[in-house]
Amino acid sequence: MAKFIKSDKVSAWLEELGQKHEILAPRNEGDAIVFKPYDSKKGFNIEREATAPPKKACFPQSETLVEFSHIKDLENPEKVALDVKETIPDSSWVVFGSRPCDARGFTMFDRVYLNGKHVDVYYKARRENTFFITLACEKGETTCFCNWVGSGPSDPTGSDVLMVPVDGGYFLEAVSDRGETLLSSSMLEDGGSKQADADKFRADADQSMGEAQDLSKAPAKLLEAFDDMDFWEAQSAKCLSCGACTYLCPTCYCFNITDESDGVKGERIRSWDNCMSNQFTLEASGHNPRPTKAHRLKNRVGHKFSYYPDLHDGVISCCGCGRCIKSCPVGVDIREIVLNAIAYEAKEKANG
Repeated sequence: MAKFIKSDKVSAWLEELGQKHEILAPRNEGDAIVFKPYDSKKGFNIEREATAPPKKACFPQSETLVEFSHIKDLENPEKVALDVKETIPDSSWVVFGSRPCDARGFTMFDRVYLNGKHVDVYYKARRENTFFITLACEKGETTCFCNWVGSGPSDPTGSDVLMVPVDGGYFLEAVSDRGETLLSSSMLEDGGSKQADADKFRADADQSMGEAQDLSKAPAKLLEAFDDMDFWEAQSAKCLSCGACTYLCPTCYCFNITDESDGVKGERIRSWDNCMSNQFTLEASGHNPRPTKAHRLKNRVGHKFSYYPDLHDGVISCCGCGRCIKSCPVGVDIREIVLNAIAYEAKEKANG
């Protein structure tokens, strides 16, 4: 199904969708563009990629998993029962204006939280009730490398509706059956006449990315360099361990669990965690198996380009959005690290 919507009708369309769903859209917040509940008075900004991905739509930065309370037996005060109540989310969301890399990022989560031995019921509830209207990118930025990881500026993977800018508005293509339900509005016109323009936009965007690097050797080469801490010290020399790369990454899914109590009542809370923090693997004994930033960066890069692909049929756990490069305060470039790892063996032989 293909539709067309005029630019001046997009806001009204979002208002209409908002009657059935909660809408999450990118808007200006200071110097950043972040995803927030849609407010017609504040509008939206899809002119450039959002500073942070809409990861919180399906994986909130902090969420209550269960609420619990301790109940004393009045006739036997020493006997205490524990009452536990799950807090499964039931809202329906539409994420509007995310980029293809953002929507594709959730497929990395799916393999871990939905398709593994154990299903995460909280993630599942949100994922099944969240729709993605994704905007194709016009061209790659200097930090983008989605084509390196098997994607592209108009990759529909993970989206329900792909939105392509054309003259006067947007070409809307239903990617999934779920997406078709979002395209029933009377505000939308038949999009057949805009198909050629949309196809040209996509082709031009793909061309803007340049030639992709071959990362097929990355999984094995990263393992070869695993024990060479001199190599990893060099790669991490300017890293601050601030964690910006993890918090802005569409595919990072690590979390921490804490119980917070107030008297006899409390909550079990899941929050995003940061593998670049020295506390991430710190054990109660005081031992830390990843004691330096070099160890932690090795794990971060190794997970995305080696360990995850090994577990999931060669799929790289990176969508190439480039946010970790763009927002790094000291310019650490994950592309450079991976390419250095790929060249590692040849360099060693050359010195031998």
